[in-house]
Amino acid sequence: MNDIYGRNLDLNLLRVFVVVAEAGSVTAAANRLYLTQPAVSAALRRLATTVGAPLFVRAGRGLALTTRGERLLASARPHLGALVEAALSPATFDPKTSERTVRIGLSDVTEAWVLPPLLRVLAKEAPRMKLVVLPVQFRTIADALTTSAVDLAVTVADELPAGTQRLALFTRGFVCLYDPRHVRFGKHLTKERYLEQEHVIVSYNGDLRGVIEDLFDVQRKVRVSVPTFQSIGALVEGSDLIATVPSMVAREILSLRPRLKTTAVPFPLGGSPLEVLWRSAVEDDAAIRFIRERMVDVTKRFLAED
Repeated sequence: MNDIYGRNLDLNLLRVFVVVAEAGSVTAAANRLYLTQPAVSAALRRLATTVGAPLFVRAGRGLALTTRGERLLASARPHLGALVEAALSPATFDPKTSERTVRIGLSDVTEAWVLPPLLRVLAKEAPRMKLVVLPVQFRTIADALTTSAVDLAVTVADELPAGTQRLALFTRGFVCLYDPRHVRFGKHLTKERYLEQEHVIVSYNGDLRGVIEDLFDVQRKVRVSVPTFQSIGALVEGSDLIATVPSMVAREILSLRPRLKTTAVPFPLGGSPLEVLWRSAVEDDAAIRFIRERMVDVTKRFLAED
């Protein structure tokens, strides 16, 4: 390719050449190309100079290809046709036969309830498609989208780079998760009792600060800080630890650990919207749109079961 650029070949000249060869005359080719006859003649001279050999000879009132011209036509015509086809024909996508691999970013909050039903849907509708799931969260999602590490994502996000599309799925708040066999709160969990209790928190920064510390400038008695929500249920069950978790996380934990309970968090802790995120550059990608739409369907069913 660098050699082609070095020879300064204008590929538009090949298009003119093919049309002249098919039309058999400069006049007819100029009409088809919506160019003047001098412009077509000039293009042929430039191409002959670049090739280093004449491509046409006079034949009566028209033109005939030289041997070099016939060779060039045989090579150029199918490639030009393929380029035009690629430019003008939209890519087709059939989920039943597609073998596309789509890269999805999921937070640890969403992976447990999004991925299993999504895979069941794909098994029926797109059995050859594959998913690569990468961990994302609100601090890493911007970079994951900017670098195209993921094609789309489901997570909570704040500011995002320009050209990011976002679709809110739902907004859920937080609850306090505990083991009633080891912790007694009475009718209501007060702020005082909440701050006296020892906590397990999730910190993406690897420190002892969580959402309560960040929003209300208080410090809980944190016994342990973990990087994801995956172990929260196991840590709370059978202990006097409590955890402040998104209600959707609590729902998944309670389904596996029914002895645990939840209660309201004694702070005005609103939720952030969970969103589907993707780059505008892939807005017209039918495969990514297909996965995105199925994610929305899975979410609707998830909410209906609540």
